[in-house]
Amino acid sequence: MSEHRRKPPQPEDGGRTAARRAAQQRPGRGAGPARDVPTASHSGPYAEPPGRAGRAGARRAAPSGSGGRGRGAGRGSGRPDKRLINYPRSDKNGWQRFVPSWKLVCGTILGFFALITAGAGIGIASVNKPDPNKAAQAQNNVFYWADKTQMVATGGSMNRQIVGIDKIPLSMQNAVISAENESFETDKGVDPMGIARAVWNMAKGGSTQGGSTITQQYVKNTYLDSGQTLKRKVTELFISIKLGVSEEKDTILAGYLNTAYYGRDAYGIQAAARAYFGKDCKDLTPSESAFLASMLKGPNLYNPDGGIGAAATPEKNTERAKQRWAWVLDREVAVGRMQKADRDQYKEFPKIVDSEQARSLSGQTGYLVETAKQYVMKVTGITADEMARGGYQIRTTFQKPKVDALVKAVEETRNDFLDEKARPEYDTFVQFGAASVDVKTGALVALYGGPGMDKKYFSNNANTVGVPVGSTWKPYVLAAAMQYGTQNSNGEGISADSKYNANDLTVINNRDGKPLRDASGKPFKQKNESSYPYGYVTLNEAMEKSINVPFAQLVFDVGHSKVRDVAQATGILKDSMNPNDDASFALGTSTPSAIRMADSYATFAASGTHHEPFSVTSVEKDGKELPGFGAPKEQRAMDNSIADNITKVLRNVVENGTGTKAKKLGRPAAGKTGTTDQNKSAWFVGYTPELSTSVTLFRTDPNSADKKLISMNGVGGIDSIHGGDIPAAIWTEYMKEALKGAPVKDFPEADKIGVTADASGAPSPTPSFSPSPSASMPSPSASSSPPVSPTPSKGGKPSCKPWELYCVPPTSGTTTGGAGGSSGSPSPTPSGKPGRPGGTTWGTSVGTSG
Repeated sequence: MSEHRRKPPQPEDGGRTAARRAAQQRPGRGAGPARDVPTASHSGPYAEPPGRAGRAGARRAAPSGSGGRGRGAGRGSGRPDKRLINYPRSDKNGWQRFVPSWKLVCGTILGFFALITAGAGIGIASVNKPDPNKAAQAQNNVFYWADKTQMVATGGSMNRQIVGIDKIPLSMQNAVISAENESFETDKGVDPMGIARAVWNMAKGGSTQGGSTITQQYVKNTYLDSGQTLKRKVTELFISIKLGVSEEKDTILAGYLNTAYYGRDAYGIQAAARAYFGKDCKDLTPSESAFLASMLKGPNLYNPDGGIGAAATPEKNTERAKQRWAWVLDREVAVGRMQKADRDQYKEFPKIVDSEQARSLSGQTGYLVETAKQYVMKVTGITADEMARGGYQIRTTFQKPKVDALVKAVEETRNDFLDEKARPEYDTFVQFGAASVDVKTGALVALYGGPGMDKKYFSNNANTVGVPVGSTWKPYVLAAAMQYGTQNSNGEGISADSKYNANDLTVINNRDGKPLRDASGKPFKQKNESSYPYGYVTLNEAMEKSINVPFAQLVFDVGHSKVRDVAQATGILKDSMNPNDDASFALGTSTPSAIRMADSYATFAASGTHHEPFSVTSVEKDGKELPGFGAPKEQRAMDNSIADNITKVLRNVVENGTGTKAKKLGRPAAGKTGTTDQNKSAWFVGYTPELSTSVTLFRTDPNSADKKLISMNGVGGIDSIHGGDIPAAIWTEYMKEALKGAPVKDFPEADKIGVTADASGAPSPTPSFSPSPSASMPSPSASSSPPVSPTPSKGGKPSCKPWELYCVPPTSGTTTGGAGGSSGSPSPTPSGKPGRPGGTTWGTSVGTSG
C-alpha cells in the first residue's frame, strides 16, 4: 500500500486541532461569534464537509455566548461601569436602575451636611455681635404742617441708659423668662421649631415670623429697619447661634431688656421703669415687673394709654394689659419662678404714672399725629412698633390756621356753654368733635379731637365711631331715591317734589306694602319730634324741617341696600352702617366718624366726585421717599345732576329750615342737622364749594368701661340740644375764619331730574311723570301751622346767651331746633335758645331725629 494511504487526512486533523483550540479559549473573551478560519491545505477535495463545519461552528460559538459579557451582551447583567456616580445604575435592569444605592444616599447626605456646616461656619464667622448702645438709639418722627413748617418731633427723647444685669431685679428677669422663653437658660440661642414655622410661613407667601427665643429677639432688636426678609432672618439666625455659644446668658438677657421697646417712647428697661412708674428699674416690684413684661407682647395693643388703630383704644388695651399681667404672674408660678403664696399678694393692677409722651403732645397735636400715623401705616403696611422706632419725615395735609380756627370756635363755645361747677349733673362729660375736608382733593385740613391727650383724653372724637349721626343720614336716602327710583316710579329716579305722608305716628309699610310690626306684633308707627299734622309734604320740605315719617317710608320704597350703596360710594365705611333693614336706618342710627361725614358730604359739594380722605402728602425714611402718598384718585360716586340736586335741597335747609344759624356765614352753603334719640348726640354737617366740615356733640364718660352715651337733656341749662344750635354755631364760626379772604363761589345750578312719584295715599296722582319743579321752591307759609310757645330755659335765664351767635328773641309761634326730626312746627322761625322744648323722641321710634 502506498505511503500516502497511511497518513491521516490533513483537513480532518486540522479540524480536530481547531476544535481543541476553540475549546481551550477562556469564556467571555470573544467579542462575537467565532470566525471559520481555513486550514493551510490548498487542496479543494480535502475541505471539511458542510455538516461537520456547522457543528464545529456551534461548538466554537458556544463558549462565547456563555460568557454573556461580550459586546453583544444585554445591560444589567454584568459589573457596574467606572463612572464617578453610577446613576442611573448600570448593573440593574428596568426601574431598579433608578433606585439609588445606599452608598449614593449616604454620600449625598454627608455632602449636604458638609456644605451646610461650611456655610454656617462662614456665616457665623462673618457676622458681628449686636451693640446694645447702638440698638437703643431710636430716631424721631418729624411731622410737618401742609406749608412744610415743622409741627412736632416725637420719639427719641426718653432716657435710654444701659444698665447691667445686677441693676435689673430678679423679679423682672423671672417675669420675662417665664413669659417669653422658659428654656432660655438651657437652649443654644435658637429654636428649631420656631425657625421651621418661619420658613413654612414664608413658603406660603406670608411674612416671616419673629424669633421665639430671647436671644433671637435680642438680635432682632438690633436691626432698626425691622425688614421682614429672608436675608435678615438668616443673619439673625447666625448671630443668635454665635451668641448662644459665645456669650453668657446674663449678658444676653441684659442686652434684650436694654433694647426692647416698651411703649411710651421707652427703649430699654430703665427707660420703661421711668416712663410707667417714675422709678429706676432696680426698684420695680414683682407686680410692676410683670406689667413691663406684658408690654413686650406689643405695646401698641397693651399700653393702657391706647395705640394706633381701632383695636388699640385705651379701654381695649387696658383690658388686654390686665389679662396679660395676670397671666405672666401665673406663668411664673407654673414654671417655678414664683411661689403661689407670693403670687396671691398681687391682686390689684399696678398704678402707672401719667404719660410724658402725652404731655408733649398737648392740645390737638396728639390727635393730628395719631391721624397721620394711622394713614401712614395704612398706606405702607408698617407696624405700630416700626413706626415707634422713628426715622420718618411725615408731611401732613393739616393747615395750622384752620386747625387754630376750629379750636377757637369749639373752645369759645364750650366755655360759654358749659358750667361744670354750677351744673355738674348735666354739664360734665360733654364731648366735641369736628373735621374739615378740602372739597376738591379730599385732604383733611383740620380736626378737633378733644380737650387733648395731655388732659388724659386719648380718644380722637374726630375719628370716633359709635356716635349716631341722626338726620344727617337722610340725604343718602333721598339721593338713592333720585338715582334708583322707588316702587311708585316704575324704576325711574324721583324728584324732591314727590310727596309723602308726614303725620306723626304714621304706620310704615314694608316693600310688600304690608305694615311693619313692632316687638309686640302691632303695626309699627313712626314718631316725629312734633305731633303737628303735616299731612302730605314734598321730600324737599321733609328735609327742610327734618320730619322723620317721610324718610322712614322712603327707605323701604327705595330699598335699604340701595341707600347703603350710595352712602358707601360717597365714602361712608360699610362697617359703620346700621346692618338692620329697619325704619330707624333712614333716621341715622349708623355711626360714621366726623372725618367720614365731612368727606362724604364733600362728594355732594364736588357734584358727585368722591375723593378718599387723606392726611399725608409724602413720607421720607433714610433720605428716600416712600411710594403711595399724595391725593387719592378721584372716583365718580353719582351723577352730577343727583349730587347738585341734593345740594339744592340742603341749601334750602340752611336758608329756610333747621340749619338757619349757618346763614351767618354770608356765602352759599348747604348742610343738614341731626339729633339722635333721647338727645344723646347732635350734628351739623355742611359745606361750601371749597370746604366740607362736620361738627358733633355728644356726652360720655371717657373713664367708663363701655363709653355709653348719656342724654344731653339739661346740658347748658336748656331742655335739649339739637344739631342746628351748638354744632351749627361752631361750624359757622370756623367756616367764617377758614374761608376769610377766599372769593365767594356758588354751587352749580341743579338740573331738573326725576319724576314726581308720590307715596300711596297722596292727594295727587301716583305717580305723575311730569318733570318736577325746582326743589328749592319756597316751602308752605309758616302761617299754616299753629303757633307753639317756646318753653323758657331752666332757671328763668335770658333766652339769648352770649355764645348764641344768631339768637333772635322769641316773639311767638314756633321753634326750629336744628334737630333731625322736625321742628316744633313746620315754621323755621328761630327759637330764643340753643335747644327746643320737648326735643327727645318717644320710644316708638328706635331711630333718630335731626
